[in-house]
Amino acid sequence: MRRRPFPPSTVAAVLAVVAALLCGCGGTPADAGPAPDPGVRIASYDFPENQTLAEVYAEALRRAGVEVTVQHGIGPREVVFPALEQGVVDLVVDYLGTASDFAEPGSGSVHDDPAPLREGLAQELAPRGLTVLAAARAEDQNGFVVLTRLAEQHGTTTLTQLAPLARELVFGGPPECTERRFCLPGLREVYGIDFAEVRSMPSRSATVEALLSGQIDVGMLETTDARLTDASLLLLRDDRSLQPRENVVPIVRTAVVDERLRAALDGVSAQLTTLDLVGLNRAVAVDGVSPREAAQRWWVGR
Repeated sequence: MRRRPFPPSTVAAVLAVVAALLCGCGGTPADAGPAPDPGVRIASYDFPENQTLAEVYAEALRRAGVEVTVQHGIGPREVVFPALEQGVVDLVVDYLGTASDFAEPGSGSVHDDPAPLREGLAQELAPRGLTVLAAARAEDQNGFVVLTRLAEQHGTTTLTQLAPLARELVFGGPPECTERRFCLPGLREVYGIDFAEVRSMPSRSATVEALLSGQIDVGMLETTDARLTDASLLLLRDDRSLQPRENVVPIVRTAVVDERLRAALDGVSAQLTTLDLVGLNRAVAVDGVSPREAAQRWWVGR
């Protein structure tokens, strides 16, 4: 399924704002001189885990002596990938399967092994001036969550078992879920799931709150969301393997890649585990610290 891109005017407007933020150009007096070099410009997607990962990898570059600027939440892939290709940003920390399917629709679910998936993504993005670095062991997939009491009432623990109930249920997820193959389109194609109503959630925290308050019946969260340890929430099993391998992977503009940058970022990927993601998410969602502080905690003792 081909993506329906954002209107070019919308993307252009967002890119202009991001460029201004990253270079510090907004309202700079004419006699103030040139803006300082922002160094390597890291963008994140608009959810806490990705913001925290951006900070983890940014700290690796700082420790390697590389100047870094981090801009959080600039938009979905429809905005971030053009920003990378046009040189507005230099780096995003992504997820293998979803990035692959976005770059070449249908490719994200081809491999169970992350190695050929990463290689295929690298080959697809190289002509666009982008380099795919080493993938981490850390992995985070889309997950579909219900209240435990609903699951117990209907004997539902898998997505297959959810299908006959779905037409009576309300779903909540991020705005792009209606377009993403591994969200609503995939649920429909692989499981035959169609919900009575779909509501757009502004954040993962809002999704959890809507579930707990009964505003929605099914929510999309990441499988590494620390709030899934709450006994009142149940992650439904993806028993037909809709979700691809989603190893964390940095995607970088080829023009800024050198051995120092590669070594620093690959060093993080060599250490980062799925349990680390759960811990980072817990620090932000449960302990209430900022993504940068959570990243600093991860770096302590390493």
